[in-house]
Amino acid sequence: MVHIRDEGSRFDGSIETVRRYTNMPELHGKAHASYRNLEVKPEGGAAITLTMERNWMGSWVKVSNRVTLLPPLGTVNEHLAGPFAGSKMFTVYPPEDIDYTRVDVYGEFRSPTLPEAQIEAAVRHWLEEAYNEDAPAIKAFHKPL
Repeated sequence: MVHIRDEGSRFDGSIETVRRYTNMPELHGKAHASYRNLEVKPEGGAAITLTMERNWMGSWVKVSNRVTLLPPLGTVNEHLAGPFAGSKMFTVYPPEDIDYTRVDVYGEFRSPTLPEAQIEAAVRHWLEEAYNEDAPAIKAFHKPL
């Protein structure tokens, strides 16, 4: 298992914008070119299950995550299937300013397919790809006060 701490990325959007965006699966899902066949299933309470195919190292792999929404603080993501099955991460959205929100990720990652020495680089790539797809969508969605 590998502990990952990724702090200090920033979205050009208020915490309210980030929360609205992340709670709109159609808009949020469309921002991710690395995803396809996204299905969202409510689990009750604040939890949902996301099932999708994700482009991983040039191939489409099935991924399933249980996501618990804890607005406005962040989300808990449990990887149920895919390259990081068995991993858990917490994404925190601390407001930086009225029009900016920081993104901090903390997690314990494992992989059924990767050697432990390769997990950190793979997770950082996975997170960077998701951030690079979300950031322009959030910026476009945000309406400054």
